[in-house]
Amino acid sequence: MTQNSQIVTAQQRAELLVRQLLRAKREAAPPAPMTDQRQATLEAPSYSIALPEKLTPDGPWSVYRSSTCPFQLVSTFPPPADHVRTLYDNLEWSAAKFPHMPYLGTRTRDDKGRLGQYTWMTYAQASDVRTALGSGLLHLGVAPGAAVGIYSANCKEWLLFDAALAAYSMVSVPLYDTLGPDAVQFIANHSELAAVGVSAAALPALLRCLPSCPTIRLLVVWGARGPLPAAPPGAPQCRLVSLDEVESRGRCRPRAAVPPRPGDVATICFTSGTTGQPKGAVLTHGALIANAAGSATQLTRLVPGDRHLSYLPLAHIYERVNVIRLTHLGIAIGFYSGNVQELLDDAVELKPQILVSVPRLWNRIHDRLLAAARSDPSPLTRALFSAAYAHKAAALAAGDSEGGRWGRLYDKLVFCKIRAKLGGQLKYMISGSAPISDDVLRFLRISFGATVLEGYGSTEAGCTISTTRPDDLTPGHVGAPNPAVEVKLVDLPEMGYTSRDSPYPRGEICVRGPSVFSGYLRDEAATREVLDGDGWLHTGDVGAWLEGGRLKIIDRKKNIFKLAQGEYVAPEKIENVYCRSPLVLQVFVYGDPLRSHLVAIVVPDPATLLPAWTHQLQQPDQDPIQIPTQDPIQDPAQTPIRNPAQNPVQDPVQESAGKGNGSGTQGGSISGSTGSSSGGGGGGRELERLCGDSRVVGAVLGSMRRAAREAQLRGFEQVRSIHLHPEPFSVENGLLTPTFKLRRPQARARFQHLLDALYNQPPSPALSCVCHL
Repeated sequence: MTQNSQIVTAQQRAELLVRQLLRAKREAAPPAPMTDQRQATLEAPSYSIALPEKLTPDGPWSVYRSSTCPFQLVSTFPPPADHVRTLYDNLEWSAAKFPHMPYLGTRTRDDKGRLGQYTWMTYAQASDVRTALGSGLLHLGVAPGAAVGIYSANCKEWLLFDAALAAYSMVSVPLYDTLGPDAVQFIANHSELAAVGVSAAALPALLRCLPSCPTIRLLVVWGARGPLPAAPPGAPQCRLVSLDEVESRGRCRPRAAVPPRPGDVATICFTSGTTGQPKGAVLTHGALIANAAGSATQLTRLVPGDRHLSYLPLAHIYERVNVIRLTHLGIAIGFYSGNVQELLDDAVELKPQILVSVPRLWNRIHDRLLAAARSDPSPLTRALFSAAYAHKAAALAAGDSEGGRWGRLYDKLVFCKIRAKLGGQLKYMISGSAPISDDVLRFLRISFGATVLEGYGSTEAGCTISTTRPDDLTPGHVGAPNPAVEVKLVDLPEMGYTSRDSPYPRGEICVRGPSVFSGYLRDEAATREVLDGDGWLHTGDVGAWLEGGRLKIIDRKKNIFKLAQGEYVAPEKIENVYCRSPLVLQVFVYGDPLRSHLVAIVVPDPATLLPAWTHQLQQPDQDPIQIPTQDPIQDPAQTPIRNPAQNPVQDPVQESAGKGNGSGTQGGSISGSTGSSSGGGGGGRELERLCGDSRVVGAVLGSMRRAAREAQLRGFEQVRSIHLHPEPFSVENGLLTPTFKLRRPQARARFQHLLDALYNQPPSPALSCVCHL
């Protein structure tokens, strides 16, 4: 290298890096990525800082860290709790610091089925029960290091049992309470479960597969009324005891804890298994604590004694890590009553300060409350709501979440009634697992006055990868990296995504840090597919870096396929677009590699379709067919507040009235042909009839085409023909995983004859229906 060369040497890059880090620490304003290696000064972004992965003369500055911790990734909580490195340490810390604070709350029903008030167990009491349960498990032959399943819906027993496993160095293996015997059998045998803690509701499914699970020798049952059943004849090795009996044994013979080390395995979380059997993600104590500690830095408004409503499944990493961080902060965790339809009643009773959920719930709250505002009999009330909403929407767009003096007045006159629907005391509303629409996000911020955060993560990353910041009110991204991880984007030339893309670098999201999992249980090949030699977890998601170092999810690498003309297609991206149509509940997009276009199986939304079309079918001579729209509440830009429905196959929470439930059967196609169906009840039969009407199929396809135009889908990304399916995809019919992701191989096998028929029919003619959406 000559003296006149402008190329920055490794030493110069190192010096520049030090100067930037010192500047970021001093000014709390991190530097921007260096896009030209000859630049000597860099502009500081707001949310994350770009660093070189390796200090080489020409290496890229492509690794992003949170601007709050550019020097070192977070691995535990700040002092004086920096000794907390395991789940055992975490509860020990909280029990000592908040011994008399409420910790676990439940509601019980009276003889008439009416729910009562929450009753609480304190942190000290929970710590005491944990020790008794762990001692009892040791006496019953469960040794440290053994894998123990937890098969139950959310309840205090779930957390107490899990805490006992952590205190005595046992490994918890949570199972969704919606799993059937086949999935339970696979997980039990693959992880070699020695025991299972199980609710009385889930016990029958476990007993059916117990003869095929020879390693299970103990079932600990809670919630049973009356004596426990005997083990089935094919499982003489297994013993059934109640949770109370385990606790009693432990109190009679207490044993000292067997504290785990940070590198010991804490849990094995089984992923959905969208393409086959589920895979067990191995997570250490240190990984879970690191992720919880990193994400807890955002929750500065919470104080000990604040309340959280727990209803997302604890078997999912999302709620699991959420509970870990809230436990550390001394938060009271109230469990929902067990029926999602009563969730709002639970919220009114509990009055939570934090509610962590998924877009499906936020969408339902948005829809229900806006419908109530539209249907208010008083014109004055409707006008007041519209004026209040418009004022606060304008203020929010200008960066003011409160709306000034008028905003406070509107809160008292209008929005206090909305806030009361969720208890009226929310400080945080957190959304994850799937993208939330801008409209719904804006509605939550305006109506509830809480800090609304959106996160992105995965089981393999230990949970949270990135989260929006409380002071960032712009929608459409998932914020900066969790302080416990660093993130980079890797080029995907086959999909057209590279770090050189303008205006934003794009590529596959890769994550590294102390919270990343150790690998898949007994599956080295699958582990090598996602973990590279440098410790980077390849998520399969495609992202872009926006201004200020904020991450936006734009696509999905997995499940891509190539059409006959050589174009690559990502079906999940397309399905998300089509689910924005108000007529679409679920959709399965398929592309034959020997064909040049796409087709789809579509489940229509009965809540929208049935009212619009029943009258039309009774008067078939009417034409054109119109789909009426509800009268929207307008914001200052006169944009209707509408809920683009989320793709239900990405949502991990089952709700009996929400998207993604039910059982699947066949319906009608674009040509108007019908298949067999078993829809129950008048509504099911009516929907089946509508799915066989070619005009209905044409209107649904028309609404999908409009959604495609709005999202600017390219021509080859748009479906040409559809088949309407009258009942939703579900876990029960094998088309969804327990986390409600679409099982593509099973869906393709189920509908292959219909997909072939769609390809063999001529393209649909121009639509004559008028769709007002």
